[in-house]
Amino acid sequence: MHIDPITGLLDTATQAPSPNCDARPADCAIDLLVIHAISLPAGEFGGRWIDDLFCNRLEADAHPDFADICRLRVSAHALIRRDGEIVQYVPFGQRAWHAGESRFQGRTACNDFSIGIELEGCDDQAFEDIQYQRLAQLTRTLMQTYPGITGERITGHSDIAPGRKTDPGPHFDWRRLRQLLSSG
Repeated sequence: MHIDPITGLLDTATQAPSPNCDARPADCAIDLLVIHAISLPAGEFGGRWIDDLFCNRLEADAHPDFADICRLRVSAHALIRRDGEIVQYVPFGQRAWHAGESRFQGRTACNDFSIGIELEGCDDQAFEDIQYQRLAQLTRTLMQTYPGITGERITGHSDIAPGRKTDPGPHFDWRRLRQLLSSG
């Protein structure tokens, strides 16, 4: 697994470019990794809906849950599907629109200095073994490429947007991720 330093693209990822990104502020170092969880429709896995949301193709009438979210302009840098496939939407050097109103250690606007990784999942179900394995591999690669990301600078969306977000949720095993990172 390798990230091209010029393009910011992961060599093992399926590419699905999102228009929902822009340049990071000048002289803004990437030094935070934010873990998210997403399923569309809620609690359902598989299909094209996450890609459609992040690429502005989600049709309001495709499912009743989509009417309220189809006009959102959001993205993540990458998604790890239930089967372990990694889909990249935004080059890591660019700013993805994943965190929204957020704060980490007194700094606001976390999109400016973070990378957002989505796991296909939800608050009330466990994640798959392969997702933890791929997340650990990707995290190690990100830490090598962006040394400002350390073990202490990996957090959940719920931690940077408390009261507004709950992901990656109570079934995400932080201890397991940390063990995988330390053993790799």
